[in-house]
Amino acid sequence: MSLKHIWVDADACPKVIKEILFRAAKRVGVSVTLVANQPITIPKSRFIRFVQVAAGFDVADNHIVQETHADDLVITADIPLASEVIDKGALALNPRGELYTKENIRQRLTMRDFMDTLRGSGVDTGGPPSFSQADRQAFANQLDRLLAK
Repeated sequence: MSLKHIWVDADACPKVIKEILFRAAKRVGVSVTLVANQPITIPKSRFIRFVQVAAGFDVADNHIVQETHADDLVITADIPLASEVIDKGALALNPRGELYTKENIRQRLTMRDFMDTLRGSGVDTGGPPSFSQADRQAFANQLDRLLAK
């Protein structure tokens, strides 16, 4: 399987991950589309484009789901979005390098819903850990593996 297109849920994607994707697009010639409801600066490249969607809940996610095909890769930390694109036959990778799969996405959704319930009842669950150099490296390594297939 070779990746046809990389879609990026760009509103919350760390800048360093976008830079890794920009370099990969130029290196291997894969198309990368960033989708966000805020303007994002991208380098000039025939492989990289940006789509700005209207502000609103899940507007960017819905655009990505609508446009994604099998053999595409979606970069997102949004677990429901990852689940939807996996159902379409696409791959989903979070910015920390974790590949979401049919085998692990249900568990991730269950945990996400559980944590939402805790937060909704007033429990402070803290946030995700700071984005680290190890996260950056894990993402770059996983992306390279996917691009090499």
